[in-house]
Amino acid sequence: MNTTNQQSKIGLITGGSRGIGKSIALHAAKRGMGVILTYNSNPEQGEAVAKEIIDNGGKAVALKLDSGKIGSLEGFINQVTEVLKKEWNRSDFDYLVNNAGIAQRTLIKDTTEEIFDELVNVNFKGVFFLTQKIIPLIKEGGQIINISSGLARFAFPTVAVYGSLKAATEGLTRYFAKEYAGRKIRVNSVAPGAIDTEFGGGKGDEAHRQQIATMTALGRLGEADDIGAFVASLLSDDSRFVNAQRIEVSGGMFI
Repeated sequence: MNTTNQQSKIGLITGGSRGIGKSIALHAAKRGMGVILTYNSNPEQGEAVAKEIIDNGGKAVALKLDSGKIGSLEGFINQVTEVLKKEWNRSDFDYLVNNAGIAQRTLIKDTTEEIFDELVNVNFKGVFFLTQKIIPLIKEGGQIINISSGLARFAFPTVAVYGSLKAATEGLTRYFAKEYAGRKIRVNSVAPGAIDTEFGGGKGDEAHRQQIATMTALGRLGEADDIGAFVASLLSDDSRFVNAQRIEVSGGMFI
């Protein structure tokens, strides 16, 4: 079964205005999927991604979502319901990609409760409650992909909370897969390695980037499209028996 053409499918991608999320949205649209993408602080970026998809013959809508504010989720889900009806004449969608997140750059000794709570709210609590609240809209046999991180497997200084929360998200992935198996909804996590994007405050200097590249079997940092293309390919019935898995896309870091 070849599902390269996904014209009957709709995907919701959080944090789809830049970096990996933008790449996932664009690659999903190239495969024919309808796309609902979210942004938080920069509506211009979100609208620009939606416009790029539309200009290339696809269908996309950008919506605001602050996934760390649980109280706003009800209103967001109402917006999704309205958009599905208006743009696609549907009451459900097929794929959810939990990509939105914030980075950490503090040593354990310098991590305040405020920093800790913000990281938890966006990177874990937000994923849990958005998925819990929106899963009734996901079509039977659909799929959820949680974007994790290679930092759930290996450790670097300054990202202890972030990496630990990504490990928790991988555990949560299996629990959602277990509890929603009756609806044939598959839930997997994709764990990028070191990706050359602006996430977390910049790409770093060239010496640091080269150092990271030497830790990877393929000898380079990843690009956003390395992840975006893979996630888009996973969002199909070609992966219909892949469930409750952690899939690392890191070029072979620390092997």
